[in-house]
Amino acid sequence: MSAITTLPNVARGHLDILDETLSALRQQTGRLTRWGRILAERLGEGHRLLAAGNGGSAAEAQQLTAELLGRYHDDHPPFSAIALHADASSLIAVGDEYEYDHAEVFARQVRAHARPRDVVLLLSASGRSRNLTRAAEEGVRAGANVWALTGPGPNPLANAVEDALCLPGTAPTVQEAHLVAVHILCATVESYLSTSDPERRVS
Repeated sequence: MSAITTLPNVARGHLDILDETLSALRQQTGRLTRWGRILAERLGEGHRLLAAGNGGSAAEAQQLTAELLGRYHDDHPPFSAIALHADASSLIAVGDEYEYDHAEVFARQVRAHARPRDVVLLLSASGRSRNLTRAAEEGVRAGANVWALTGPGPNPLANAVEDALCLPGTAPTVQEAHLVAVHILCATVESYLSTSDPERRVS
């Protein structure tokens, strides 16, 4: 069988797994709605969101913070939303000081920035990244709400946070579903703000 004839099977296989992952995400809309409501309340009160991930998950965490600082669909006030991995100087400095084991690169930032009633959101397709688990531990210690978007559970990150949304699938399909979850969170925050206090919206 030639490579050309096997390619459609690769595509179908990926999409079949993605269907299963998205179906599981659909069952978690209640959790996402609750997270969006809490996040809107906390950001509206002047608290902050700290988000982090590794690799593709880092890009998704940064998209979430960008949408909250800027806008997703509707205009809203700029909120304090920080992607921890985007501070390259701090990331490299901490990694160097701790011999590049990377376990502390997010934890020290959470320890510095997180306060009670802040939200820490950590994204991991595996749920097994030690640097994210350490960040979760520091967030809990600081009194923040600590949530995680992960792949199949149970996993160490899900066990370390207050609340976790764990999805079945491969690393790629889990990451793809996490992006959908990020968009749902942004839309829920904006919807909650528009219905709870219209004057908060920017005209």
